[in-house]
Amino acid sequence: MKRVWEGVRRYCATLHSVGLAVGLVFFVLSMSPSLLPRAWYLQGVATGISVAMGYALGVTAAWMIRKCGVEPTWSDRTKKIGWRVLAVLAIILIPLFLILGSWWQQIVRDLVEVPRTQQLNYLLVLVIAVAVWFILLEAGRGLRYLTNKLTAVALRFVPKEAAKVASLVVVFALAIFVVNGALYNGLIAFANWSFSGADNDTPDGITEPLIAERSGSPMSAEPWDTLGREGRTFMGSGPSAEKITEVTGREAKQPIRVYAGRESSDSINGVAQRVVDELVRTGGFDRGTLAVVTTTGRGWVNDDVASAFEYTQGGDTAIAAMQYSFLPSPLAFIADRETPMAAGQALFNAVYAKWIDLPLDKRPKLVVFGESLGSYGGQAAFAGAQDMTTRVDGALWVGTPNFTAQWQAITGNRDSGSREVLPVIDEGRAIRFAGDPEDLELDAPWNDSRVVYWQHASDPIVWWSFDLLLNQPDWLSEPLGRDVDPGMRWIPLVTFWQVTLDMVFSADVPSGHGHNYGAEAADMWARILHPEGWTQADTDAVRSALTNNFQPTK
Repeated sequence: MKRVWEGVRRYCATLHSVGLAVGLVFFVLSMSPSLLPRAWYLQGVATGISVAMGYALGVTAAWMIRKCGVEPTWSDRTKKIGWRVLAVLAIILIPLFLILGSWWQQIVRDLVEVPRTQQLNYLLVLVIAVAVWFILLEAGRGLRYLTNKLTAVALRFVPKEAAKVASLVVVFALAIFVVNGALYNGLIAFANWSFSGADNDTPDGITEPLIAERSGSPMSAEPWDTLGREGRTFMGSGPSAEKITEVTGREAKQPIRVYAGRESSDSINGVAQRVVDELVRTGGFDRGTLAVVTTTGRGWVNDDVASAFEYTQGGDTAIAAMQYSFLPSPLAFIADRETPMAAGQALFNAVYAKWIDLPLDKRPKLVVFGESLGSYGGQAAFAGAQDMTTRVDGALWVGTPNFTAQWQAITGNRDSGSREVLPVIDEGRAIRFAGDPEDLELDAPWNDSRVVYWQHASDPIVWWSFDLLLNQPDWLSEPLGRDVDPGMRWIPLVTFWQVTLDMVFSADVPSGHGHNYGAEAADMWARILHPEGWTQADTDAVRSALTNNFQPTK
């Protein structure tokens, strides 16, 4: 035991006092509230990263001051006093802000309607934070060691300053190679291949459809086992004509859903064409309204959004979707942003090419929708807002990621005085944003071609951006959204990591908060499509049916 303590003492002696002081400040700041409640272990990770950044800033600042020729000389007594003051501050501030942090988390839980948790778990935050900080500290020291070794080798051939620059360039180039080079591309290809094996199972309760209006049925050219897990789920779910009639009290048709899996063709364009062939087979172009949906990573479609669309149109609908990747959505969100755009363009263009050739009086209404990566990829089919409102009769974009170019352009050009969290665009004549259905009620008349961006103020997928590292966003400088803690503030570096970790469980909150978009899709579609004779009572009935989880289509 004595050796252990001696080793700990020697290691602590290698730590930088300024780095520790700034790290303590960042520990305090990291406990401030964010968009969503975080599990204690995620808070520990966020805090550990924040402390590591604070430590690095402190060490870097001290190094820069020394390089400027300022070299303070402190007596041993002064150093002892400084260390003792730092220790006392740590003893006071760490437990105090662990308690405050757990209290702030309970407030956030109340705002997003999540049950409160045991606050004692928050004591474990410190353990995880120290572990994460230690790992990052040693990783940084490892990079410094590598740079020094490379410098020593380079000194044999070039002058000292050139050797330092050369070593930094080599280390930086290696990092770029790992993050964004051939190795990265190889890892993505490997991930796609490895996750393809997990795409073969089918969720409990989902069975092969036996009706012609579904891909994967015996009458379909798309075999059931080629649709992928999410495709099979989508084809085996949704309301029947009988269910729609029961809920709305109106005679309904059997909704059409068509789908093709990624393995059905060697190319994304080939998959899209197979979807169009399925639309032709099922008579999708003869329905009253045709929807093109861009899916997320492995082909997921939000069934609440799809079913609400079918209910409000009395089943006189066709929905076209396809799988374009085997990557789970979180991995695709981080690592592959090109494929969703290519898929969104391929599917919409393939459907549009067939649709535009139809006689004007024979064309169904054309709408688009997508959630998360699906919203990002789906919007890539349009050159901009005007192009979108010209080419489609309606759109519902759900939980759009912050990096979506079209979303950025539209939000950036919002009417003066409107908030980023709920922008008003040209008084709402064509495009409207909503966190709740009542947000769609604006004074200006709404055109027939209606586009809705549905986004919650507490959805980290919508608000996450690298800009959070060093720039305060408008949504944190303007009045906050209704389900965001009023105490949330932008903190350089810290807020970025808080929102990053909020994304991990962003869908594990009740519908209406975070990245969970559910039965209120009925309200959104009713306002976008405004069916003849439709009433609020009809919308309430559909919302109730969605909430009560109707049985999958057989």
